Amino acid sequence: MTQYSAGAAFRQAVRDESPLQVVGAINANHALLAKRAGFKAIYLSGGGVAAGSLGLPDLGISNLDDVLTDVRRITDVCDLPLLVDVDTGFGSSAFNVARTVKAMIKFGAAAMHIEDQVGAKRCGHRPNKEIVSKQEMVDRIKAAVDARTDDNFVIMARTDALAVEGLEAAMERAVACVEAGADMIFPEAITQLDMYRTFAAAVKVPVLANITEFGSTPLFTVDELKSADVGLVLYPLSAFRAMNKAAENVYTALRRDGTQKNVIDTMQTRAELYERINYHEFEQKLDALFAQQKAK
Repeated sequence: MTQYSAGAAFRQAVRDESPLQVVGAINANHALLAKRAGFKAIYLSGGGVAAGSLGLPDLGISNLDDVLTDVRRITDVCDLPLLVDVDTGFGSSAFNVARTVKAMIKFGAAAMHIEDQVGAKRCGHRPNKEIVSKQEMVDRIKAAVDARTDDNFVIMARTDALAVEGLEAAMERAVACVEAGADMIFPEAITQLDMYRTFAAAVKVPVLANITEFGSTPLFTVDELKSADVGLVLYPLSAFRAMNKAAENVYTALRRDGTQKNVIDTMQTRAELYERINYHEFEQKLDALFAQQKAK
């Protein structure tokens, strides 16, 4: 009997859908909504864990356990392959990177991306980023690859070098990461469509385009990215931003109006929620259990 591999499922999704749309799911409920919408892979953002689960900025404050908590909650209820942002690996040594990889696989993640920023990292679309040497990043990739307990688990190398050292240096880093065993490449904060085509030609592995809102990268369409040989398209926090705005509007209305009547049409209904989380299936099992107990 072949053991299920989330990593193999992720690789298959990349082959089946070109480019593969990978949508951010801030929690388990959103993972189910993403699956319902037809997505074939989902994503857990490090910035999303920091802001959503901890209420903190994405500045290297979150730790491995913070991320694993959200990973487990998502993979417990949703079987879509999950790509996880592990920042710089959650520690300064190869041992930290190895621990992160093993934990991600154990908790059901399909893939992870690890970046070349320093430990005190920041959002990839913010100024004044600092990156480690190319050799240190290569060592991170080697440590990650060596630590895999499932060869299909995807190690994706993210480089933030474009904004710091320019396109040529960023491509050199990406190529070096592939040579070290990286399965896919994530060039962050790309500003022109042709840059993706240049990366894809250089690395010869799937390239991810991070189409995040309000950042350095234009909101390219799937068709545009396909024409530039992009393999995966990431929308890390789109639903999270919408959720936050909706929540703010409801809080404001409640405080201002003393009632939710004016915003009720913006809410998911109770029936819709129950359908999305299979509430009635659980309730029916509970009813059956109660009936058995009464029959005794």
